[in-house]
Amino acid sequence: MQRHTRIKYNTAINQYELSSNYTVTVIFIIKMAFIKKATAVFRLHPDYKKRVFGLDLMRAIAIIIVVLDHGILLEKANTNFPWIPLINGVELFFVLSGFLIGGILLKIFRNNPSFGLGTIVKFWIRRWFRTLPNYYLVLLLNIIVVYFGIIKEDFSQFNWKFFLFLQNFYSHFTGFFWESWSLSIEEWFYLLFPLILGLAFFIMKRFHIQKKNIYLSAIFIFLLIPFLLRVFIASRMDVDEFWLEVKIYKVVIYRIDSIALGLFAAYINFYYPVFWYKIRNISFVSGILISYLILYTSWDPNACFTKVFLIFLQSIGCLLLLPKFESIKKAPPTLLKIVTHISLISYSMYLLNLALVAEVIKTNFPPHGPRTAWALYGIYWITVLAFSTLLFKYFEKPMMDVRDKWKKDC
Repeated sequence: MQRHTRIKYNTAINQYELSSNYTVTVIFIIKMAFIKKATAVFRLHPDYKKRVFGLDLMRAIAIIIVVLDHGILLEKANTNFPWIPLINGVELFFVLSGFLIGGILLKIFRNNPSFGLGTIVKFWIRRWFRTLPNYYLVLLLNIIVVYFGIIKEDFSQFNWKFFLFLQNFYSHFTGFFWESWSLSIEEWFYLLFPLILGLAFFIMKRFHIQKKNIYLSAIFIFLLIPFLLRVFIASRMDVDEFWLEVKIYKVVIYRIDSIALGLFAAYINFYYPVFWYKIRNISFVSGILISYLILYTSWDPNACFTKVFLIFLQSIGCLLLLPKFESIKKAPPTLLKIVTHISLISYSMYLLNLALVAEVIKTNFPPHGPRTAWALYGIYWITVLAFSTLLFKYFEKPMMDVRDKWKKDC
């Protein structure tokens, strides 16, 4: 009898444990399904075969440096963290943009018997579908957060120039949506270089000059004009370290030669690919040395050399990194996914990270010690990555899809 009772008891225990394990398993499956569905919102599913990993890596490094730099605004609690000076992330963006767009324009220029206004307009439309929708959406959000006092900026600093990228075309600005200074430089580059190239082609084709040399001449014009403007105008400005950045380095007419260096890199890669590949290692080392020599050397901000040549040397340092990055075609799967994801959302990260994330956190949730400062810094990064992914996936990418559909219909 006692043995029979023990068997019944053990059977009941086993059934309970089985039932309990089944319940735990079901709950676990439900949780995993929920997590999978939630994370699916942030998955981008890029076509890795059509991408160059090294260039994605360069873009990812550039935006990480920018976001790191802007995130230091949150560091108000004297944590004594040893921040290491890094290469200028915006300069990396400028040179890379010139390289990528230069390669596209070079192919268009070579493949079209004529390079007229119709071809140029098609190029503009494709670029504007890529850049303008995101910019104007984030500009509107900046207007809202400043107008309602969510961040502390003088609303009178906002004006119509922001809609036409004129806020820093020939003079400086500060405060409102300050990070847009670099976007103005890029947009004016997209607008002006095809016109310069078209005009050079119209004039020089009559003298039977090869397209290769016409393209190089247009690049030279783009390099020369900003340099001359720095020599004859910017060099006479009285500036300190802060105003050197604001009045010269962040003004369109003095800076578009940085992007022109990227055009020159695309030219070398296209016409001299063997040379481009052979120099990749020594070029990379040289670029690192130049970049860090500039970073760790003391420069008089009011010296003529600093105002005229220094930022150009910094861009050359970034240019020299390109052959090595462009030669990197493969990576481990996990690294490939992370780098490609950050590269894809980099434009959205640039637009969102400063005013709409860093400044909002700093204004409304100021840190009260090292622990809260680091917690806010982590929240800053998570917020930037999450919202940039959503902005890319549900707004920026659909706009590019419209652009691609337009191209097929043309």
